[in-house]
Amino acid sequence: MTTATTAPEAPAPVGQVAGGNALAGTRTLIRFALRRDRIRLPVWILALLLGTLMTANSFSTLYSDPQDRANAARSMGSPAGLAMSGPRHYLDDYGFGSMLSHQMLGFMAVLVGLMSVLIITRHTRAEEETGRAELVRSTVVGRHAHLAAALSVAVLANLALALLLAFGLAGLGMEGIDTAGSLLYGFGHAAVGLVFAAVAAVTVQLTAHTRGASGMALAVVGVAYVLRAAGDSGENGTLSWLSPIGWVQRSYPYVDNRWWPLLLCLALAVACAAAGFALSTRRDVGAGLRPEKLGRPTASDALTTPLGFALRLHRGMLIGFGAGLFLMGAMYGSILGDAEDMLKDIDQIQEALDRIGGAGVAESFASMVMVVLTVVAAVYVVMAALRPRSEETAGRAEPLLATGLSRARWVGGHLAVAMGGGTVVLLLAGLGFGVAGAASTGDAGLLPDLVGAALAYAPALWVTVGVAVVLFGWFPRASQAAWIVPVYAFVVGYLGQILQFPGWMNNLSPFGHVPRLPAADMDWTPLLLLSLVAAGLVWLGLAGFRRRDLETK
Repeated sequence: MTTATTAPEAPAPVGQVAGGNALAGTRTLIRFALRRDRIRLPVWILALLLGTLMTANSFSTLYSDPQDRANAARSMGSPAGLAMSGPRHYLDDYGFGSMLSHQMLGFMAVLVGLMSVLIITRHTRAEEETGRAELVRSTVVGRHAHLAAALSVAVLANLALALLLAFGLAGLGMEGIDTAGSLLYGFGHAAVGLVFAAVAAVTVQLTAHTRGASGMALAVVGVAYVLRAAGDSGENGTLSWLSPIGWVQRSYPYVDNRWWPLLLCLALAVACAAAGFALSTRRDVGAGLRPEKLGRPTASDALTTPLGFALRLHRGMLIGFGAGLFLMGAMYGSILGDAEDMLKDIDQIQEALDRIGGAGVAESFASMVMVVLTVVAAVYVVMAALRPRSEETAGRAEPLLATGLSRARWVGGHLAVAMGGGTVVLLLAGLGFGVAGAASTGDAGLLPDLVGAALAYAPALWVTVGVAVVLFGWFPRASQAAWIVPVYAFVVGYLGQILQFPGWMNNLSPFGHVPRLPAADMDWTPLLLLSLVAAGLVWLGLAGFRRRDLETK
């Protein structure tokens, strides 16, 4: 009796899953992504949730009287006010709910879009750029598993935010903020977040670089916001219908409670996600669809220096933040001429402006707005100051430091770009604010005043860089804690003025020691002290980096 034998089945080629399951391993990658983001995602979600709840709760204090809400509606009815907030229909019955949707939906949509874009790029393009995706795909993992896992994590994060917002707002028990409107408000955030996550699923296929993919997706977020602002400030609002942010705002939570605009967001999200999966089959792992530009046959002399090389790495982000802050300053400057009429009937804002002081409402309001512009500039300097950490963990720092390049010169190049670039973006913010403000008020003297007011915050930005360097040098795994500085500056420096936080809280922020130009008089002493503190922190951080081992993931 003989036994039949069969040849063993040949293994699937590397990167190809037996059976052709392109989604094999997705569940495992989802668990892995959630494990990696166990701190990052809760921080994002809780920050967005608490920011919304604090704002809603502040409305009950700022606009407790119906007449105050009516005055606020009249103030927000100008084209500039509508561009900064949302559609005019909210103003017909300006209760707490409609006020929250009108003033917060567009702003929050940008932040939710940022969170969603970063989730996708972190778990797709960043994995390919570091080589981890190729290693994982050599096992039983399908071609679409990484993108499917990233989109799944984005869906879970946005749904969690939606439910927390819905139940959190409904639990406040405020007049005009009911359960039905809160559910629509929360799921409106999820809908717009999924759109921008799907947009990122497309951009990660186009370029081989994480920053490029993030930049393109965030540019789409910016265009969507600009279209929404242009449409809402116009006569018929047509342009707003070209923006997913405009769609979400036109669901009118707490007013009409229309769910069907969210279906437009879901349809666009599905279409973009499908395009992302289709495009991923047309490229190799680690490559992008957009061909790389041929570089110069020889490197320029600048690239042979630490500063020139760092500037080349930071160039795209610096240009993006510079252009964004110039436009942001111009948007705020365009309403400077209407500031007195917009704010004259809002007692709490008037009290905050009175505490700032100044010759007029325009100068005091400009001082308050300058905090917002500076916080955005602080976001840039934190990202730039932490770039050495990402270079280190990606393994790109070790080959450079194996040459004659010292650690201090390598980090110093990045710090010079962070500090100098932060000053440049402040200058551009002040320039946009000043040009538009001078045009809206007819006061040409505002241009140099607002540029000077912006530059006065440069030493505070340098201190922010110093905090990031100390964390990078001595506590590298806690480097992300540097984000506390700009977040705290915004909460205390901007919202604290309106909600009347204790003065000692403002003193804990480097931005709280800067003279509130153009409303206040110039005082050089705190700026010099901040500069000395920044220099000391940078020295301390470099000393720590020289004494520790490199960490490569």
